[in-house]
Amino acid sequence: MELSMLASFPGSVKPSVRANLSLPKLTSRHEYPLASKIIVKNLSYSTGETTLQKDFSNFGQIAEVKVVKDVNTKRSKGYAFIQYTCQDDAMLALETMDQKDLYGRKISVEIARLGWSDFDARPRTSGPPKKWNLPEEGEVVDCWY
Repeated sequence: MELSMLASFPGSVKPSVRANLSLPKLTSRHEYPLASKIIVKNLSYSTGETTLQKDFSNFGQIAEVKVVKDVNTKRSKGYAFIQYTCQDDAMLALETMDQKDLYGRKISVEIARLGWSDFDARPRTSGPPKKWNLPEEGEVVDCWY
């Protein structure tokens, strides 16, 4: 098919225009494989992000370390998320560090589950339950067949 004929069809894009199109950049949470984020539980409250970065970087390149803190007190809640750039690195960290002693506490390491923020959506609220027009107790309902 000739290029001039292709350009005449509706919705078609000329090759020179197509080369200038660009896809939107992905956000950081979608750039990595799904199973490359782990959660580390039962951490000491004094454990910081730099400490975890140092301890878990032995297993591979880390993209992000996030210690979860209480909003009001700014104190650690005792767990953290570690995002690796590679799924294999995350699995190696999980297998090696699960049930190990870290600064006086036996930690638990698991693959992190997806949350609402990972889908760029919020739960849809539906309001109060709808009132159904059901027969009262003891009321006889006529059925027509």
